[in-house]
Amino acid sequence: MPGLYQGRNFVSIHDYTVEDMQRIFDLCKILKLEEQTNQRKPILKDKNLGMIFEKSSTRTRVSFEIGMNQMGGKALFLSSKDIQLGRGETIADTAKVLSRYLDGLMARVFSHDTILQLAENATCPVINGLSDFLHPCQAVADFFTMYEKRGFLKGLHLTYIGDSNNVSNSLMMAAAKTGVNITISSPSGYTPNEKIMKWWKEDAPLTGASLNIVPNPVKAVEKADFIYTDVWASMGQEEETEKRRKIFSAYQVNDALLDKAPDEALVLHCLPAHRGDEITDSIMDGPKAAVFDEAENRLHAQKAIMALLMS
Repeated sequence: MPGLYQGRNFVSIHDYTVEDMQRIFDLCKILKLEEQTNQRKPILKDKNLGMIFEKSSTRTRVSFEIGMNQMGGKALFLSSKDIQLGRGETIADTAKVLSRYLDGLMARVFSHDTILQLAENATCPVINGLSDFLHPCQAVADFFTMYEKRGFLKGLHLTYIGDSNNVSNSLMMAAAKTGVNITISSPSGYTPNEKIMKWWKEDAPLTGASLNIVPNPVKAVEKADFIYTDVWASMGQEEETEKRRKIFSAYQVNDALLDKAPDEALVLHCLPAHRGDEITDSIMDGPKAAVFDEAENRLHAQKAIMALLMS
């Protein structure tokens, strides 16, 4: 299975088939088990991954860097302050140059257009580590976590509460490709955008997944197997923090909200969490939180994606 998609990009889950996604989850499981049983294999021996960071990171940087190390390869950190990305050199030229040195390129950027330009011009695989539009690697880890906790995906119910952002966009794509029913609970003006809705309508019939937009978070969690939230103001939106705090105050994941959900419901968060805003300490540190298992699975998800594209 490693190398199955050699040379392909991982920009959006929309670009991958239902079968592709299942193969990624299968490889996540294999690689995680190998790590747990000390049977690690150097499937990316002598391979080099370049990691472009316009945005700071904890999980993305560490999981990609350690993942490459565990698979026998090397990762090179490339801060946008240290390279000429979009400043002294065009993004297209940067992609063409880096492709001559690297076996893969991961980028965590502000604008999704940067990812698209890198993918269009690079001759090595490009992985979207995060853009303002999508966060597909996070969604792979999220759905692998759900799969681990329940043993299946099709027919599960995921409720996302908060801003319809890059994370929820990728969750919607992953739900459509796995048959997970998804509910989005957001205030007016912060619901999924037109492009994501178009992609959803194209992909959901493949699995029969359903989508519901439910403004009332209490109603939204009534059938949830998993409840997901994210920060109310994403990186780059800091000037909107106070405004958004007022708008989203009724969308906090707390004990009162979980009381309205099924007893077996678990809580997910992509992290970092703004405790006291979108989620409370009692939930983050409580028995229904799967957020740290989810964070660990970023490592196994990243490894699976790199192995499929780069080996």
